[in-house]
Amino acid sequence: MIGDKAGELQAAAAAALLAAAANATGGGPSLAEQQQHQLSPSACPVLEQQQQQQGGAKDSYRHPHIYNVYGQRIDAEGAAKAAAPSTSSSSLAAAVGRAQLVDPRNRMPLEPNQEPCPGQRRPLDTSREASTIPKGGTTSTWVYPSPQMFFNALRRKGKGGDVEEKQMESVVRAHNAMNEATWRRVEAWEALHCDSCPNPTLLRFLGRPHDLSPLARARIWLGDGAEPFDRHDWTVDRCGEEVRYVIDFYHHEGRSGTPQGPFEIVARPALDSAGALVDRARMAVYVAFARLGLPCPVTGSGGDLGQKALEAMGAAAGGDGGAGSQAAAR
Repeated sequence: MIGDKAGELQAAAAAALLAAAANATGGGPSLAEQQQHQLSPSACPVLEQQQQQQGGAKDSYRHPHIYNVYGQRIDAEGAAKAAAPSTSSSSLAAAVGRAQLVDPRNRMPLEPNQEPCPGQRRPLDTSREASTIPKGGTTSTWVYPSPQMFFNALRRKGKGGDVEEKQMESVVRAHNAMNEATWRRVEAWEALHCDSCPNPTLLRFLGRPHDLSPLARARIWLGDGAEPFDRHDWTVDRCGEEVRYVIDFYHHEGRSGTPQGPFEIVARPALDSAGALVDRARMAVYVAFARLGLPCPVTGSGGDLGQKALEAMGAAAGGDGGAGSQAAAR
């Protein structure tokens, strides 16, 4: 019952978000502009000291595993384990067959599809933009879907039926901006551990639009708004420690046109460990006193961390709007 209701609300909200993003003037900020809002080394005093001592050398740690957007390992070891002798009589037939396979977890093809979908009326750009989100196990960043990939994903999942090809660039720009805003929130949390891990990375992620988080359920029970239109679980590599984050995406129609903006991103470390609970308590104190312009009364620190968190929480207001849903094939 809850799953069916969540699905209906999620589909309706996603359609509204796509339409709003497509009709927005100017779209979201460019990635270059968003980089200016990211946490800088100076936001982590320990990192700044380390860089001075090491002559500015970057942390050389790399996670041994690399994942694709479907949570599948694509590093050499993982690929070797997944590889199996082909039973097809033709390598071409095997390639075609693989391109048609769909991951049952998210109904997305195992191979990115850049071909026009049936009924498409005009060609779409197939170029992809690199994000500013560092990719675990690599020295590069995650790459966003092209307008063609995004359009194919929407059609395949039966979403965005009222979105036309000419609107896809705005839709993709909004989607990318939402993900950048989400990473800024994660960075604010990870700044609590900048002494032990100055360079966290996003290792993998999973869309769970039909699974309400405990916090989302609590907000509904307390009468604090509607269900989120989407949920993601992001796994961050904290220099060898894998930390799961739960992210709920909300759209508040009544806030449209206000400085606050209609979109809300609620990101926090999942309560998978005692350390995550401690982090939530620390951040709550830091943010509360940062609102007053004061450092933590207990430790005398945390003023900068709380202020960065406040800035990150406002990152999705107004122009950062968009569908942060995994309806988009990254």
